[in-house]
Amino acid sequence: MTNDCIFCKIIAGELPAKKVYEDDNCLAFMDINPVTKGHTLVIPKKHFEDIMNTPDDLLGKVIAAARKVALAQKNGLHADAVNVTQANGQLAGQIIPHIHFHIIPRLQNDPESHGWTHSKYKDDAEMNSYAEKIAGAIKQ
Repeated sequence: MTNDCIFCKIIAGELPAKKVYEDDNCLAFMDINPVTKGHTLVIPKKHFEDIMNTPDDLLGKVIAAARKVALAQKNGLHADAVNVTQANGQLAGQIIPHIHFHIIPRLQNDPESHGWTHSKYKDDAEMNSYAEKIAGAIKQ
């Protein structure tokens, strides 16, 4: 827990949140600025800033909780699909520096677009160069 983290304050009960799921390791609650109605955040109860610093065992528990919420959105809200997104660092769009997953129910005619801007590699060699750098940096 950190004293200045909004999510840690929610976990501690210092700030209100509409909880939809909680277990020993995770908390899921409604996003107060939803992309679509039903947008839910899933967080670990222990403070870690991003996915790179979150221990594997805890990360597995958080994604399992995210899956429960996604299934609940499909069944309870009759969502046609679900986005599960997660950002790491301010440049990537992470606003609260406490790892969290956005679980966003999608309906056939919801007004929100995906907002992805796609690009292309110059050629296969350029793509292969990126792939090799990533693969070479993966620690087993």
